[in-house]
Amino acid sequence: MVETASTMMELGEEAPGFNLPDVRTGEQVSLESFRDCEALLVMFICRHCPFVKHVEGGLARIAKEYRPEGLGAVAISANDPGTHPDDRPESLKEQAEEQGFDFPYLFDETQETAKAYRAACTPDLYLFDAGRKLVYRGQLDDSRPGSGRPVTGSDLREAVDAVLEGREVPSNQRPSTGCNIKWKPGNEPPYFG
Repeated sequence: MVETASTMMELGEEAPGFNLPDVRTGEQVSLESFRDCEALLVMFICRHCPFVKHVEGGLARIAKEYRPEGLGAVAISANDPGTHPDDRPESLKEQAEEQGFDFPYLFDETQETAKAYRAACTPDLYLFDAGRKLVYRGQLDDSRPGSGRPVTGSDLREAVDAVLEGREVPSNQRPSTGCNIKWKPGNEPPYFG
């Protein structure tokens, strides 16, 4: 495990497009699939990472709680399943079912979507407003595996509340921390490492 921090993509950037298969249904899901959502949470996660295991229940709760208010959510795994077999689509499907994810869970086989988002770690969280401009990127909260602090989702919840209420999201955001994305050999982006 290599602990890595988010690259903190610039606020105001437009959400990069994607068109990836859902690990449960095989159906293609795109950025356009969320066009009716007031806000969109894009989460880069995986199955094997202890940081993701620590927060996956919290992510599932937030997505479910805020859906009626207009939050769309999508998870993407970009890890190389050749080196990390727990992150194969079949295993991700099991994770989604075990955790009760009620949002699409996509597999980024080429890792191009992860690169477009400048994703560096799992979990890496991005919140976009109705115009699909980035308003939040950072940690779920200050809980980490072994920290003894409960997973509350406080940082992300504050941002979601603000964007859904039409308020400005505070710009003093703390980066997410987790396992580095497992890039395929020779596929590491220039911002990585």
